[in-house]
Amino acid sequence: MGGVPDLRFGIVKVIIISPSAHDATLGNSITANRWSGVLQTLGHSNSIAGEWNDEPCDLLIALHARRSHSSIERFRQAYPERSLIVALTGTDVYNDLLANREAQGSVDIATRVVVLQSAALDMLSEDVRRKTCVIYQSAVPPRLRTQPAEDHFAVCVLSHLREVKDPLRAALASRLLPASSKVRIIHAGRGLDQKWEELARREERENSRYRWIGEQPHETAKELLASCHLLVLSSATEGGANVIAEAVVCGVPVLCSDVPGNIGMLGRDYTGYFRCRDTEQLAAMLHRAEIETRFMNELRGLVRSKQQRFSPEQEIASWDRLLRSLPGLQR
Repeated sequence: MGGVPDLRFGIVKVIIISPSAHDATLGNSITANRWSGVLQTLGHSNSIAGEWNDEPCDLLIALHARRSHSSIERFRQAYPERSLIVALTGTDVYNDLLANREAQGSVDIATRVVVLQSAALDMLSEDVRRKTCVIYQSAVPPRLRTQPAEDHFAVCVLSHLREVKDPLRAALASRLLPASSKVRIIHAGRGLDQKWEELARREERENSRYRWIGEQPHETAKELLASCHLLVLSSATEGGANVIAEAVVCGVPVLCSDVPGNIGMLGRDYTGYFRCRDTEQLAAMLHRAEIETRFMNELRGLVRSKQQRFSPEQEIASWDRLLRSLPGLQR
C-alpha cells in the first residue's frame, strides 16, 4: 500500500483498552501503542486506557478477551449498536477460550475479532472465524545497526522472565554445546518476580555462555537484536510475538518453539522450529546454526521472504480494510 489511504468516512473516535496500559514494556501495551499510531495515521482520534470508564466513542478496541471482559461487556450494554473489536493477543487464544466463559462471551458479542497470526483461527468456532481478521504486527529496524561480532556467535533472547516464556531454555541449551563452541547468549528482559531473577543470576554464575542484562529500552533492545547472529524465542505459549516481526525486518534468523502462535507468524515452511521445552534439540540447532553456513543462509532467506508481512504499510492497510468493513462507521 502506498501512503495514507483516502479517508472517506470521516474521523472516528476510538478508545483502545489494554489491561497492561500502565506498563509500556509489556506486550499488550506495545501493541496498543502501535495501533494508536496506526489509527492516528488513518486520521482517527484515539486514546488508550486500562479499562473503559463510560467515555463515549464510535469504536472500542479491547485487547485480551478475558482480562478486558468487564469493559467489553459494559460497552456493549451501553452502546448495543456501536462497533466493538476484541483482539486476541496471547493467553486468551490458547488458554482462556477453551474454558473461560468471560473470554468466550467477549468474542461472542464482538462486532469483529482480531488475531495476530493465522494459526489462531484454528482455535475459533466457525461463527467467530467468519468475523475475524488476521492483522500481523509490524516492526521497523533500529536506527543504529552494527554487524554481529566475528569472535563469537551472538544469540539474543528478548523476553521478560516469566514461566510462559520458558526464558532460560537457550541458556540451558548452550550448556550442551561442544567446548569449542563460541555461542554466547545475551538475554534482555525484566525479572517479573524474585524467583526468576534468582534463577537468571544463578545461571550467569554457573554458565559462562549466558549473560542477563535486564530490561532495556525498546530501541536498545532492537539494536541488540540487529547486532546478533540469531534470536531464540522459546515460549510455551504465544499469541503472536512482536519480537518475531522485529527479527524478520532486521533480517535476523529465528529459532523458536513449535507452538501454534509462532508457526502462525512464520509459516509452516519455516525450518527454524524446535520442540517446545526440548533443550537437546535446541542445542543441536544452535550448534548447526553456528557451524553450517548453508543452514544460516536458508534461515536468512526464509526470514527475508516474510518481511513484507510485517511492514508498517501492511498493518496500516489491514486496519483500514477492517475499519471500512464495520457497520455504522461509514459516514
